[in-house]
Amino acid sequence: MQAEPWERSAADLAALMRRSFEATAAPAPALDVAPLGVRDAFTEAATDARTDEADAPDAVPDAVPVRFYGRHAVVGPFPGGESHRPCARCLARRWQGVRSVALREALELGSGTRAAGESPYITPFTADALAGIVAARLAGQGPRTGSFPAVHLVDLETLRVRHYPLVPDPECPRCGRGEQDTADAAVLTLNPAPKHKPGSFRLRDISAYELPVEPYANPVCGSLGPSVVQDISSASTSATIGCFSMRSGDYLRETFWGGHADTFAQSVRIGVLEGLERYAGMRSRAKTAGVLGSLNGLRAAGEHTLDPREVGLYSEEFHRANPRVTPFHPDRELPWVWGYSLRDHRPVLVPEVLTYYHAPGLENRFVQESSNGCASGGCMEEAVYFGLMEVVERDAFLLTWYGKAALPELDPRTSTRAATRQMVDRLEMYGYEARFFDTRISFPIPVITGVAVRPDGGPGRMCFGAGAGLDPESALSGALCEIATDAVNLQGRTARDEARLRAMATDYDKVAALHDHPLAYGIPEMGNNAHFLIGEPGAPRPRKRPLAEAYGDGSLPPVSDDLRDDLTRCVNAVTDKGFDVVVVDQTMPEQRDLGLTTVSVIVPGLLPIDFGWTRQRALGMPRLRTALREAGLRAHDLTDADLNLAPHPFP
Repeated sequence: MQAEPWERSAADLAALMRRSFEATAAPAPALDVAPLGVRDAFTEAATDARTDEADAPDAVPDAVPVRFYGRHAVVGPFPGGESHRPCARCLARRWQGVRSVALREALELGSGTRAAGESPYITPFTADALAGIVAARLAGQGPRTGSFPAVHLVDLETLRVRHYPLVPDPECPRCGRGEQDTADAAVLTLNPAPKHKPGSFRLRDISAYELPVEPYANPVCGSLGPSVVQDISSASTSATIGCFSMRSGDYLRETFWGGHADTFAQSVRIGVLEGLERYAGMRSRAKTAGVLGSLNGLRAAGEHTLDPREVGLYSEEFHRANPRVTPFHPDRELPWVWGYSLRDHRPVLVPEVLTYYHAPGLENRFVQESSNGCASGGCMEEAVYFGLMEVVERDAFLLTWYGKAALPELDPRTSTRAATRQMVDRLEMYGYEARFFDTRISFPIPVITGVAVRPDGGPGRMCFGAGAGLDPESALSGALCEIATDAVNLQGRTARDEARLRAMATDYDKVAALHDHPLAYGIPEMGNNAHFLIGEPGAPRPRKRPLAEAYGDGSLPPVSDDLRDDLTRCVNAVTDKGFDVVVVDQTMPEQRDLGLTTVSVIVPGLLPIDFGWTRQRALGMPRLRTALREAGLRAHDLTDADLNLAPHPFP
């Protein structure tokens, strides 16, 4: 059988590189030369021309990988070290993950690629350059790249060389570190967690973590995408944005991550943390769901389980309109993962799709969860605290929105933080009034809703954000950060997409995706749905409450120097109302190596946030009708006629 052009190119390059070593009288190392982009690296059966499988009969132990594609070659990762991680398969998987949509579709959906001919860049000159890199690295030279080893990108036309750190792929079939998902492994013990400074809810400052952007965002093997960009159009914060893609069936889903701090350097670090958190939460990469069964079957066997009906299900109308989404049934077999109940102090089985929101197996996805409740921290206690705060925040916001709750307005200029007051002034310069509302509903935990409003009611009319935490100043800052970043770009985004957004204002079913919800409220008439909260333009307003007055009445739990104490108080505040707090550990091996923990926190019974008007589970949940009455904000339970039947504007 005639060899493929890429096979001949690989053989030629290997021979030329061996000849280069012979010419220098240096010992020639074993080489593993192969192209990239000819097979799907994400399937276990995929192999390069010289396979990366350690147990394959033609594998060469400790061979130096050399990969080529187009006008480029990649040298590394170099063998050595006790872990032998990452490997050439990790490189192939990471490389494919940052390729163009067209190439990924060809490789991953089966149409494949073919070489137009043998590579014109395979010459003695380029082979000498590649051999020189290999020799230098084997002699102990090369860049220091922290926790992750470097691979070298060589432009075969100019011979320019760059290096990039390669993060091991946790799903690599050769060197991924799989973990057992068991009830015993899910047991969670809260330990002392002293804060790094007063007023913080973190164990360490973000600068204490090894979070350079290069391993996570680079064009060769970035684990969180090919690049991160500075959003210079954001005039209020130094925002950064990155994106990675992950396949979900036939759909290649883009997932954005970023940071919104006062400096680009700080925003990048925050963004990397967010990207790792989302990467970990989309599907389990370190452990596989070990339990398959039905709710009724598992309960009959004596297992403790989380009932999906308690977290909300789609309406019958949704399933009639979307017959491909099979509704949940207690006799339906599903994959389950182990979590831990902080109320009952015992392991509990959780449907995989409720915690890993893009787990493989579309047939199992009776609802489409989001990253709500997913959070990262320097320890388990920190991650659980921030995950719980997010769940409480979203629940309070949805109760406010759908229940038309008129809430006390707060005066942000009474904040003790100069940065907060300055940001409010900065938004005013850009034509937006920053307004904030005390959104405590059921729990004595500060939740603050922020709204940036154009007083003239024009396009880009308003955007929303929220924050939650035991410190009201931090909650206010969190809400302000969200609206400050979005508001200054809202007018332009509304103008660019005005026709589509105006269609949403008359047909809510067109609000179908996450970004549709906040963008729809750039249309002036959509803002009328928020009059219950902010009042009609020109109408008299109630007095704003200073923060010290609103939160200085002794109703808040005390704040400790130990985050475990804060978390325990918050968990007790939730469980005292009859709710459970379930934690699933989502931490990936590379996060654990960096001292990070990622969790998903689920509180069955609180309102879940959904994106897409037809998917709103909150509208069918009992809590939406009863919570405002139980909190003393209504005299009676809500009826359908009392509800604000407009898509929520949460970003």
